[in-house]
Amino acid sequence: MSETAVKAPGVPDANRWKALVFIALAQLMVVLDATIVNIALPSAQQDLGISDGNRQWVVTAYALAFGGLLLFGGRIADLWGRKRTFVLGLAGFAAASALGGAATNEAMMFGSRALQGVFGALLAPAALSLLAVMFTDAKERAKAFGIYGAIAGGGGAVGLILGGFLTEYLDWRWTFFVNIPFAIIAAAGAWFVIREPEGGRNRNPLDIPGVLLSTLGLVALVYGFTRAESDGWSDSVTVTMFVASAVLLAAFVFVEARVKAPLLPLRVLTERNRGGVYLSLGLAIIAMFGLFLFLTYYLQVVKGYTPVKTGFAFLPMIAGMITGSTQIGTRLMTRVAPRLLMGPGFLVAAVGMLLLTQLEIGSSYAALLLPAMLLLGLGMGTAFMPAMSLSTQGVEPRDAGVASAMVNTSQQVGGAIGTALLNTIAASATTSYITDHIGSATSPSQQQLVQLEGLVQGYTSAIWFAVGILVVAAVIALTFVNAGRPNMGAATGAGEGAEDEVPVPVVAH
Repeated sequence: MSETAVKAPGVPDANRWKALVFIALAQLMVVLDATIVNIALPSAQQDLGISDGNRQWVVTAYALAFGGLLLFGGRIADLWGRKRTFVLGLAGFAAASALGGAATNEAMMFGSRALQGVFGALLAPAALSLLAVMFTDAKERAKAFGIYGAIAGGGGAVGLILGGFLTEYLDWRWTFFVNIPFAIIAAAGAWFVIREPEGGRNRNPLDIPGVLLSTLGLVALVYGFTRAESDGWSDSVTVTMFVASAVLLAAFVFVEARVKAPLLPLRVLTERNRGGVYLSLGLAIIAMFGLFLFLTYYLQVVKGYTPVKTGFAFLPMIAGMITGSTQIGTRLMTRVAPRLLMGPGFLVAAVGMLLLTQLEIGSSYAALLLPAMLLLGLGMGTAFMPAMSLSTQGVEPRDAGVASAMVNTSQQVGGAIGTALLNTIAASATTSYITDHIGSATSPSQQQLVQLEGLVQGYTSAIWFAVGILVVAAVIALTFVNAGRPNMGAATGAGEGAEDEVPVPVVAH
Protein backbone atom coordinates (compact mmCIF):
# COMPACT_ATOMS: atom_id res chain seq x y z
CA MET A 1 0.00 0.00 0.00
CA SER A 2 1.30 3.51 -0.76
CA GLU A 3 2.67 5.65 2.03
CA THR A 4 -0.32 7.98 1.82
CA ALA A 5 -2.76 5.17 2.47
CA VAL A 6 -3.30 5.71 6.20
CA LYS A 7 -3.77 8.90 8.18
CA ALA A 8 -3.69 9.49 11.89
CA PRO A 9 -7.05 9.56 13.66
CA GLY A 10 -8.61 12.93 14.47
CA VAL A 11 -6.61 14.88 11.84
CA PRO A 12 -8.64 16.39 8.96
CA ASP A 13 -7.53 14.91 5.66
CA ALA A 14 -5.62 17.51 3.65
CA ASN A 15 -6.47 15.74 0.38
CA ARG A 16 -10.17 15.25 1.08
CA TRP A 17 -11.43 17.59 -1.67
CA LYS A 18 -9.12 16.02 -4.26
CA ALA A 19 -10.33 12.60 -3.13
CA LEU A 20 -13.95 13.71 -3.65
CA VAL A 21 -13.17 14.37 -7.35
CA PHE A 22 -11.98 10.78 -7.91
CA ILE A 23 -14.73 9.20 -5.81
CA ALA A 24 -17.41 11.18 -7.67
CA LEU A 25 -15.79 10.29 -11.02
CA ALA A 26 -15.99 6.58 -10.16
CA GLN A 27 -19.64 6.93 -9.11
CA LEU A 28 -20.42 8.84 -12.33
CA MET A 29 -18.95 5.94 -14.32
CA VAL A 30 -21.16 3.37 -12.54
CA VAL A 31 -24.32 5.49 -12.91
CA LEU A 32 -23.49 6.30 -16.56
CA ASP A 33 -23.24 2.62 -17.27
CA ALA A 34 -26.85 2.01 -16.21
CA THR A 35 -28.32 4.17 -19.01
CA ILE A 36 -25.57 4.34 -21.63
CA VAL A 37 -25.87 0.62 -22.45
CA ASN A 38 -29.67 0.87 -22.84
CA ILE A 39 -29.22 3.39 -25.66
CA ALA A 40 -26.67 1.12 -27.39
CA LEU A 41 -28.67 -2.10 -26.90
CA PRO A 42 -30.53 -2.19 -30.28
CA SER A 43 -27.26 -1.78 -32.25
CA ALA A 44 -25.38 -4.32 -30.10
CA GLN A 45 -28.24 -6.81 -30.41
CA GLN A 46 -28.15 -6.59 -34.21
CA ASP A 47 -24.34 -6.85 -34.44
CA LEU A 48 -24.01 -9.82 -32.08
CA GLY A 49 -27.13 -11.66 -33.25
CA ILE A 50 -28.79 -11.63 -29.82
CA SER A 51 -32.40 -12.84 -29.95
CA ASP A 52 -35.30 -10.71 -28.64
CA GLY A 53 -35.86 -13.30 -25.92
CA ASN A 54 -32.25 -13.05 -24.70
CA ARG A 55 -31.57 -9.32 -25.05
CA GLN A 56 -32.88 -8.58 -21.53
CA TRP A 57 -29.82 -10.44 -20.18
CA VAL A 58 -27.59 -7.52 -21.22
CA VAL A 59 -29.37 -5.52 -18.50
CA THR A 60 -30.33 -8.41 -16.18
CA ALA A 61 -26.83 -9.94 -15.88
CA TYR A 62 -25.52 -6.61 -14.55
CA ALA A 63 -28.47 -6.05 -12.19
CA LEU A 64 -28.30 -9.56 -10.70
CA ALA A 65 -24.55 -9.46 -10.00
CA PHE A 66 -24.63 -5.89 -8.70
CA GLY A 67 -27.74 -6.25 -6.53
CA GLY A 68 -26.85 -9.72 -5.26
CA LEU A 69 -23.26 -8.97 -4.23
CA LEU A 70 -23.57 -5.49 -2.70
CA LEU A 71 -23.70 -6.68 0.93
CA PHE A 72 -20.70 -8.92 0.31
CA GLY A 73 -18.86 -6.02 -1.37
CA GLY A 74 -19.63 -3.75 1.57
CA ARG A 75 -18.23 -6.26 4.07
CA ILE A 76 -15.10 -6.82 1.92
CA ALA A 77 -14.48 -3.05 2.09
CA ASP A 78 -14.81 -3.19 5.90
CA LEU A 79 -12.48 -6.20 6.14
CA TRP A 80 -9.85 -5.53 3.51
CA GLY A 81 -9.70 -1.73 3.51
CA ARG A 82 -11.91 0.72 1.63
CA LYS A 83 -9.15 2.20 -0.52
CA ARG A 84 -7.87 -1.19 -1.71
CA THR A 85 -11.40 -2.39 -2.45
CA PHE A 86 -12.18 0.85 -4.31
CA VAL A 87 -9.09 0.59 -6.56
CA LEU A 88 -9.66 -3.15 -7.20
CA GLY A 89 -13.31 -2.42 -8.09
CA LEU A 90 -12.22 0.25 -10.59
CA ALA A 91 -9.57 -1.98 -12.20
CA GLY A 92 -12.04 -4.86 -12.52
CA PHE A 93 -14.77 -2.61 -13.91
CA ALA A 94 -12.37 -1.28 -16.57
CA ALA A 95 -11.33 -4.82 -17.58
CA ALA A 96 -14.98 -5.97 -17.76
CA SER A 97 -15.83 -2.91 -19.89
CA ALA A 98 -12.98 -3.72 -22.29
CA LEU A 99 -14.33 -7.27 -22.59
CA GLY A 100 -17.84 -5.94 -23.32
CA GLY A 101 -16.57 -3.54 -25.97
CA ALA A 102 -14.64 -6.36 -27.65
CA ALA A 103 -17.55 -8.87 -27.44
CA THR A 104 -17.97 -11.05 -30.53
CA ASN A 105 -21.00 -13.07 -29.36
CA GLU A 106 -23.81 -12.94 -26.81
CA ALA A 107 -21.99 -15.13 -24.24
CA MET A 108 -19.07 -12.64 -24.12
CA MET A 109 -21.51 -9.75 -23.79
CA PHE A 110 -23.52 -11.35 -20.95
CA GLY A 111 -20.33 -12.42 -19.16
CA SER A 112 -18.82 -8.93 -19.34
CA ARG A 113 -22.02 -7.36 -17.99
CA ALA A 114 -22.09 -9.80 -15.05
CA LEU A 115 -18.42 -8.98 -14.32
CA GLN A 116 -19.21 -5.25 -14.43
CA GLY A 117 -21.89 -5.93 -11.82
CA VAL A 118 -19.46 -7.91 -9.61
CA PHE A 119 -16.84 -5.14 -9.59
CA GLY A 120 -19.53 -2.44 -9.28
CA ALA A 121 -20.68 -4.17 -6.08
CA LEU A 122 -17.12 -3.84 -4.70
CA LEU A 123 -16.70 -0.28 -5.89
CA ALA A 124 -19.95 1.40 -4.75
CA PRO A 125 -19.92 0.66 -0.98
CA ALA A 126 -16.16 1.31 -0.76
CA ALA A 127 -16.56 4.73 -2.43
CA LEU A 128 -19.37 5.81 -0.16
CA SER A 129 -17.81 4.71 3.11
CA LEU A 130 -14.50 6.35 2.07
CA LEU A 131 -16.31 9.63 1.59
CA ALA A 132 -17.89 9.28 5.04
CA VAL A 133 -14.63 8.82 6.93
CA MET A 134 -12.74 11.55 5.03
CA PHE A 135 -15.20 14.40 5.69
CA THR A 136 -15.54 14.81 9.45
CA ASP A 137 -16.81 18.41 9.76
CA ALA A 138 -20.61 18.78 9.53
CA LYS A 139 -20.57 21.82 7.18
CA GLU A 140 -17.90 20.31 4.93
CA ARG A 141 -19.77 16.99 4.85
CA ALA A 142 -22.96 18.72 3.73
CA LYS A 143 -21.08 20.50 0.93
CA ALA A 144 -19.16 17.40 -0.18
CA PHE A 145 -22.22 15.18 -0.24
CA GLY A 146 -24.19 17.85 -2.11
CA ILE A 147 -21.56 17.92 -4.86
CA TYR A 148 -21.24 14.13 -4.90
CA GLY A 149 -25.01 13.61 -4.91
CA ALA A 150 -25.52 16.06 -7.79
CA ILE A 151 -22.81 14.42 -9.92
CA ALA A 152 -24.04 10.90 -9.25
CA GLY A 153 -27.70 11.91 -9.61
CA GLY A 154 -27.05 13.54 -12.98
CA GLY A 155 -25.14 10.55 -14.34
CA GLY A 156 -28.24 8.86 -15.75
CA ALA A 157 -29.07 11.73 -18.11
CA VAL A 158 -25.39 12.19 -19.02
CA GLY A 159 -25.46 8.50 -19.95
CA LEU A 160 -28.44 9.05 -22.25
CA ILE A 161 -26.74 11.97 -24.01
CA LEU A 162 -23.30 10.32 -24.25
CA GLY A 163 -24.81 6.97 -25.25
CA GLY A 164 -26.80 8.68 -28.00
CA PHE A 165 -23.74 10.50 -29.38
CA LEU A 166 -21.46 7.45 -29.23
CA THR A 167 -24.02 5.11 -30.81
CA GLU A 168 -25.10 7.57 -33.53
CA TYR A 169 -21.68 8.93 -34.50
CA LEU A 170 -19.15 6.22 -33.56
CA ASP A 171 -20.16 2.66 -32.62
CA TRP A 172 -22.05 0.95 -29.77
CA ARG A 173 -18.75 -0.57 -28.57
CA TRP A 174 -17.63 2.88 -27.41
CA THR A 175 -20.39 2.88 -24.79
CA PHE A 176 -18.23 0.22 -23.07
CA PHE A 177 -14.78 1.56 -23.95
CA VAL A 178 -15.64 5.02 -22.55
CA ASN A 179 -15.53 3.53 -19.02
CA ILE A 180 -11.82 2.70 -19.30
CA PRO A 181 -10.38 6.27 -19.12
CA PHE A 182 -12.84 7.08 -16.29
CA ALA A 183 -11.64 4.05 -14.31
CA ILE A 184 -7.91 4.61 -14.93
CA ILE A 185 -8.05 8.29 -13.87
CA ALA A 186 -10.18 7.52 -10.78
CA ALA A 187 -7.99 4.55 -9.71
CA ALA A 188 -4.68 6.40 -10.19
CA GLY A 189 -5.99 9.48 -8.40
CA ALA A 190 -7.42 7.42 -5.54
CA TRP A 191 -4.20 5.45 -5.07
CA PHE A 192 -2.08 8.59 -4.61
CA VAL A 193 -4.59 10.91 -2.90
CA ILE A 194 -6.86 8.89 -0.60
CA ARG A 195 -5.70 8.24 2.95
CA GLU A 196 -7.81 5.99 5.16
CA PRO A 197 -8.17 6.80 8.86
CA GLU A 198 -6.75 4.19 11.22
CA GLY A 199 -8.97 2.01 13.37
CA GLY A 200 -11.91 1.58 11.00
CA ARG A 201 -11.26 -1.99 9.82
CA ASN A 202 -13.45 -4.94 10.73
CA ARG A 203 -11.11 -7.78 11.74
CA ASN A 204 -13.83 -10.40 12.26
CA PRO A 205 -13.85 -13.48 10.00
CA LEU A 206 -16.19 -13.39 6.99
CA ASP A 207 -19.68 -14.81 7.59
CA ILE A 208 -19.78 -17.37 4.72
CA PRO A 209 -23.36 -18.69 5.38
CA GLY A 210 -24.54 -15.06 5.48
CA VAL A 211 -22.78 -14.29 2.17
CA LEU A 212 -24.35 -17.30 0.44
CA LEU A 213 -27.87 -16.77 1.79
CA SER A 214 -27.95 -13.01 1.16
CA THR A 215 -26.47 -13.29 -2.35
CA LEU A 216 -28.81 -16.11 -3.45
CA GLY A 217 -31.82 -14.45 -1.77
CA LEU A 218 -31.21 -11.06 -3.41
CA VAL A 219 -30.44 -12.60 -6.82
CA ALA A 220 -33.72 -14.58 -6.63
CA LEU A 221 -35.63 -11.42 -5.64
CA VAL A 222 -34.17 -9.21 -8.40
CA TYR A 223 -34.60 -11.98 -10.98
CA GLY A 224 -38.20 -12.55 -9.83
CA PHE A 225 -39.09 -8.92 -10.57
CA THR A 226 -37.15 -8.93 -13.86
CA ARG A 227 -38.95 -12.12 -14.88
CA ALA A 228 -42.34 -10.67 -13.83
CA GLU A 229 -41.76 -7.75 -16.20
CA SER A 230 -41.16 -9.99 -19.22
CA ASP A 231 -43.22 -13.14 -18.45
CA GLY A 232 -45.93 -11.96 -16.04
CA TRP A 233 -46.55 -12.27 -12.30
CA SER A 234 -48.24 -15.69 -12.50
CA ASP A 235 -45.40 -17.32 -14.49
CA SER A 236 -44.21 -20.45 -12.64
CA VAL A 237 -40.53 -19.37 -12.64
CA THR A 238 -41.48 -15.89 -11.33
CA VAL A 239 -43.48 -17.38 -8.45
CA THR A 240 -40.70 -19.91 -7.68
CA MET A 241 -38.14 -17.08 -7.52
CA PHE A 242 -40.24 -15.05 -5.08
CA VAL A 243 -40.84 -18.06 -2.84
CA ALA A 244 -37.13 -19.02 -2.93
CA SER A 245 -36.15 -15.42 -2.15
CA ALA A 246 -38.50 -15.25 0.85
CA VAL A 247 -37.14 -18.54 2.26
CA LEU A 248 -33.48 -17.60 1.69
CA LEU A 249 -33.79 -14.09 3.14
CA ALA A 250 -35.73 -15.39 6.17
CA ALA A 251 -32.93 -17.94 6.70
CA PHE A 252 -30.40 -15.09 6.33
CA VAL A 253 -32.08 -13.05 9.11
CA PHE A 254 -32.22 -16.18 11.31
CA VAL A 255 -28.48 -16.84 10.79
CA GLU A 256 -27.48 -13.18 11.27
CA ALA A 257 -29.25 -13.05 14.64
CA ARG A 258 -27.19 -16.01 15.88
CA VAL A 259 -23.66 -15.85 14.44
CA LYS A 260 -20.84 -14.12 16.31
CA ALA A 261 -19.68 -11.92 13.41
CA PRO A 262 -22.68 -11.41 11.06
CA LEU A 263 -22.36 -10.14 7.49
CA LEU A 264 -25.17 -7.66 8.21
CA PRO A 265 -25.51 -6.90 11.94
CA LEU A 266 -29.26 -6.55 12.53
CA ARG A 267 -28.55 -3.42 14.60
CA VAL A 268 -27.79 -1.68 11.28
CA LEU A 269 -31.37 -2.33 10.11
CA THR A 270 -33.44 -1.92 13.26
CA GLU A 271 -32.51 1.64 14.30
CA ARG A 272 -35.59 3.85 13.72
CA ASN A 273 -33.98 6.58 11.59
CA ARG A 274 -32.06 4.19 9.34
CA GLY A 275 -35.16 2.04 8.90
CA GLY A 276 -37.14 5.12 7.86
CA VAL A 277 -34.42 6.18 5.41
CA TYR A 278 -34.09 2.72 3.82
CA LEU A 279 -37.87 2.42 3.40
CA SER A 280 -38.61 5.94 2.12
CA LEU A 281 -35.61 5.96 -0.26
CA GLY A 282 -36.53 2.52 -1.61
CA LEU A 283 -40.09 3.71 -2.31
CA ALA A 284 -38.88 6.92 -3.97
CA ILE A 285 -36.60 4.86 -6.24
CA ILE A 286 -39.56 2.62 -7.22
CA ALA A 287 -41.43 5.75 -8.37
CA MET A 288 -38.43 7.33 -10.12
CA PHE A 289 -37.22 4.25 -12.02
CA GLY A 290 -40.62 3.66 -13.60
CA LEU A 291 -40.96 7.31 -14.54
CA PHE A 292 -37.50 7.49 -16.16
CA LEU A 293 -38.45 4.53 -18.35
CA PHE A 294 -41.88 5.92 -19.36
CA LEU A 295 -40.57 9.38 -20.20
CA THR A 296 -37.81 7.89 -22.36
CA TYR A 297 -40.40 5.86 -24.31
CA TYR A 298 -42.84 8.78 -24.48
CA LEU A 299 -40.22 11.13 -25.93
CA GLN A 300 -38.81 8.61 -28.42
CA VAL A 301 -41.88 6.58 -29.48
CA VAL A 302 -44.71 9.12 -29.15
CA LYS A 303 -42.82 12.37 -29.78
CA GLY A 304 -40.24 10.92 -32.19
CA TYR A 305 -37.16 12.36 -30.41
CA THR A 306 -33.71 10.98 -31.30
CA PRO A 307 -31.67 9.36 -28.46
CA VAL A 308 -29.48 12.48 -28.24
CA LYS A 309 -32.46 14.84 -28.12
CA THR A 310 -34.08 12.61 -25.46
CA GLY A 311 -30.98 12.89 -23.30
CA PHE A 312 -31.02 16.68 -23.57
CA ALA A 313 -34.75 16.72 -22.74
CA PHE A 314 -33.90 15.29 -19.30
CA LEU A 315 -31.48 18.13 -18.48
CA PRO A 316 -34.07 20.23 -16.54
CA MET A 317 -34.54 17.31 -14.14
CA ILE A 318 -30.77 17.16 -13.63
CA ALA A 319 -30.60 20.94 -13.15
CA GLY A 320 -33.34 20.61 -10.52
CA MET A 321 -31.46 17.76 -8.79
CA ILE A 322 -28.22 19.75 -8.70
CA THR A 323 -30.02 22.82 -7.31
CA GLY A 324 -31.97 20.78 -4.75
CA SER A 325 -28.87 18.88 -3.66
CA THR A 326 -26.14 21.54 -3.62
CA GLN A 327 -28.18 24.66 -2.83
CA ILE A 328 -31.31 23.73 -0.85
CA GLY A 329 -30.20 20.44 0.77
CA THR A 330 -26.63 21.48 1.58
CA ARG A 331 -27.59 24.90 2.97
CA LEU A 332 -30.45 23.63 5.13
CA MET A 333 -29.05 20.25 6.18
CA THR A 334 -27.08 21.72 9.10
CA ARG A 335 -30.00 23.96 10.17
CA VAL A 336 -33.14 21.79 10.17
CA ALA A 337 -34.05 18.21 11.10
CA PRO A 338 -33.63 15.76 8.15
CA ARG A 339 -37.34 14.84 8.00
CA LEU A 340 -38.24 18.50 7.35
CA LEU A 341 -36.24 18.27 4.11
CA MET A 342 -37.09 14.66 3.19
CA GLY A 343 -40.89 14.83 3.64
CA PRO A 344 -41.46 18.12 1.75
CA GLY A 345 -38.88 17.06 -0.86
CA PHE A 346 -40.77 13.87 -1.69
CA LEU A 347 -44.05 15.85 -1.78
CA VAL A 348 -42.62 18.41 -4.24
CA ALA A 349 -41.47 15.50 -6.43
CA ALA A 350 -44.99 14.03 -6.15
CA VAL A 351 -46.46 17.34 -7.45
CA GLY A 352 -44.07 17.14 -10.43
CA MET A 353 -45.22 13.56 -11.00
CA LEU A 354 -48.86 14.66 -10.68
CA LEU A 355 -48.38 17.10 -13.59
CA LEU A 356 -47.23 14.18 -15.74
CA THR A 357 -50.54 12.36 -15.22
CA GLN A 358 -51.91 14.98 -17.68
CA LEU A 359 -49.69 13.73 -20.53
CA GLU A 360 -51.33 13.46 -23.97
CA ILE A 361 -49.95 12.76 -27.45
CA GLY A 362 -49.78 16.47 -28.25
CA SER A 363 -48.54 17.69 -24.85
CA SER A 364 -46.14 20.62 -25.05
CA TYR A 365 -42.63 20.02 -23.72
CA ALA A 366 -42.27 23.60 -22.46
CA ALA A 367 -45.73 23.82 -20.87
CA LEU A 368 -45.93 20.40 -19.19
CA LEU A 369 -42.76 18.31 -19.21
CA LEU A 370 -40.34 21.15 -18.36
CA PRO A 371 -42.05 22.29 -15.11
CA ALA A 372 -42.76 18.67 -14.10
CA MET A 373 -39.10 17.70 -14.54
CA LEU A 374 -37.86 20.76 -12.63
CA LEU A 375 -40.16 19.97 -9.68
CA LEU A 376 -39.14 16.29 -9.72
CA GLY A 377 -35.45 17.16 -9.74
CA LEU A 378 -35.76 19.84 -7.04
CA GLY A 379 -37.80 17.57 -4.77
CA MET A 380 -35.61 14.51 -5.18
CA GLY A 381 -32.35 16.47 -4.84
CA THR A 382 -33.58 18.12 -1.63
CA ALA A 383 -34.87 14.85 -0.12
CA PHE A 384 -31.93 12.62 -1.09
CA MET A 385 -29.34 14.94 0.43
CA PRO A 386 -30.30 14.50 4.14
CA ALA A 387 -31.48 10.92 3.55
CA MET A 388 -28.04 9.93 2.30
CA SER A 389 -26.38 11.66 5.23
CA LEU A 390 -28.58 9.88 7.75
CA SER A 391 -28.21 6.43 6.22
CA THR A 392 -25.29 5.32 8.42
CA GLN A 393 -25.48 7.79 11.27
CA GLY A 394 -24.65 6.01 14.51
CA VAL A 395 -23.09 3.00 12.77
CA GLU A 396 -19.72 1.86 14.14
CA PRO A 397 -16.72 2.41 11.79
CA ARG A 398 -16.32 -1.34 11.25
CA ASP A 399 -19.89 -1.53 9.84
CA ALA A 400 -19.70 1.54 7.56
CA GLY A 401 -19.17 -0.43 4.35
CA VAL A 402 -21.99 -2.90 4.91
CA ALA A 403 -24.41 -0.14 6.05
CA SER A 404 -23.61 1.80 2.89
CA ALA A 405 -24.18 -1.38 0.86
CA MET A 406 -27.55 -1.88 2.57
CA VAL A 407 -28.87 1.45 1.24
CA ASN A 408 -27.50 0.65 -2.21
CA THR A 409 -29.20 -2.75 -2.03
CA SER A 410 -32.57 -1.24 -1.11
CA GLN A 411 -32.22 1.05 -4.13
CA GLN A 412 -31.29 -1.80 -6.49
CA VAL A 413 -34.29 -3.80 -5.32
CA GLY A 414 -36.45 -0.63 -5.51
CA GLY A 415 -35.33 -0.15 -9.11
CA ALA A 416 -36.22 -3.76 -10.02
CA ILE A 417 -39.64 -3.46 -8.31
CA GLY A 418 -40.37 -0.07 -9.92
CA THR A 419 -39.53 -1.24 -13.42
CA ALA A 420 -41.56 -4.47 -13.14
CA LEU A 421 -44.55 -3.15 -11.17
CA LEU A 422 -45.12 0.11 -13.07
CA ASN A 423 -44.44 -1.55 -16.44
CA THR A 424 -47.09 -4.17 -15.68
CA ILE A 425 -49.64 -1.48 -14.72
CA ALA A 426 -48.82 0.51 -17.89
CA ALA A 427 -49.01 -2.53 -20.20
CA SER A 428 -52.37 -3.60 -18.73
CA ALA A 429 -53.89 -0.10 -19.12
CA THR A 430 -52.55 0.16 -22.69
CA THR A 431 -54.01 -3.21 -23.71
CA SER A 432 -57.37 -2.36 -22.15
CA TYR A 433 -57.52 1.05 -23.91
CA ILE A 434 -56.60 -0.37 -27.34
CA THR A 435 -59.13 -3.23 -26.98
CA ASP A 436 -61.91 -0.72 -26.19
CA HIS A 437 -61.09 1.79 -28.96
CA ILE A 438 -59.52 -0.11 -31.89
CA GLY A 439 -62.94 -1.16 -33.23
CA SER A 440 -63.90 2.41 -34.10
CA ALA A 441 -60.63 3.03 -36.02
CA THR A 442 -61.29 2.32 -39.70
CA SER A 443 -58.10 3.53 -41.42
CA PRO A 444 -54.46 2.54 -40.71
CA SER A 445 -53.68 6.09 -39.56
CA GLN A 446 -56.57 6.02 -37.06
CA GLN A 447 -55.40 2.62 -35.80
CA GLN A 448 -51.90 4.00 -35.31
CA LEU A 449 -53.36 6.94 -33.39
CA VAL A 450 -55.28 4.57 -31.10
CA GLN A 451 -52.04 2.62 -30.47
CA LEU A 452 -50.21 5.81 -29.45
CA GLU A 453 -53.15 6.98 -27.31
CA GLY A 454 -53.10 3.57 -25.64
CA LEU A 455 -49.38 3.92 -24.85
CA VAL A 456 -49.89 7.35 -23.28
CA GLN A 457 -52.91 6.05 -21.33
CA GLY A 458 -50.66 3.27 -19.97
CA TYR A 459 -47.93 5.72 -18.94
CA THR A 460 -50.35 8.07 -17.13
CA SER A 461 -52.07 5.16 -15.31
CA ALA A 462 -48.69 3.98 -14.00
CA ILE A 463 -47.62 7.54 -13.11
CA TRP A 464 -50.72 7.88 -10.86
CA PHE A 465 -49.39 4.90 -8.87
CA ALA A 466 -45.95 6.53 -8.73
CA VAL A 467 -47.55 9.69 -7.26
CA GLY A 468 -49.13 7.58 -4.52
CA ILE A 469 -45.82 5.81 -3.80
CA LEU A 470 -44.03 9.17 -3.40
CA VAL A 471 -46.71 10.42 -0.99
CA VAL A 472 -46.24 7.24 1.10
CA ALA A 473 -42.44 7.85 1.04
CA ALA A 474 -43.06 11.38 2.36
CA VAL A 475 -45.34 10.12 5.15
CA ILE A 476 -42.76 7.49 6.21
CA ALA A 477 -39.98 10.13 6.23
CA LEU A 478 -42.08 12.50 8.36
CA THR A 479 -43.18 9.85 10.88
CA PHE A 480 -40.26 7.38 11.16
CA VAL A 481 -37.28 9.74 10.89
CA ASN A 482 -36.95 11.65 14.17
CA ALA A 483 -33.26 12.64 14.20
CA GLY A 484 -32.47 16.24 15.09
CA ARG A 485 -30.27 18.53 13.03
CA PRO A 486 -26.56 17.54 12.92
CA ASN A 487 -24.30 18.66 15.77
CA MET A 488 -22.22 21.47 14.30
CA GLY A 489 -19.75 21.65 17.14
CA ALA A 490 -17.89 18.38 16.91
CA ALA A 491 -15.70 17.21 14.12
CA THR A 492 -15.46 13.49 14.48
CA GLY A 493 -12.20 11.63 14.26
CA ALA A 494 -11.58 8.05 13.40
CA GLY A 495 -11.53 5.28 15.94
CA GLU A 496 -14.13 3.56 18.04
CA GLY A 497 -17.48 5.23 17.65
CA ALA A 498 -16.03 7.94 15.44
CA GLU A 499 -18.58 7.51 12.73
CA ASP A 500 -21.53 8.16 15.00
CA GLU A 501 -22.00 11.42 13.15
CA VAL A 502 -20.33 10.54 9.85
CA PRO A 503 -22.98 10.00 7.18
CA VAL A 504 -22.56 7.82 4.14
CA PRO A 505 -24.48 8.96 1.08
CA VAL A 506 -25.82 6.54 -1.49
CA VAL A 507 -27.21 7.65 -4.82
CA ALA A 508 -29.41 5.46 -6.95
CA HIS A 509 -27.92 3.77 -10.00
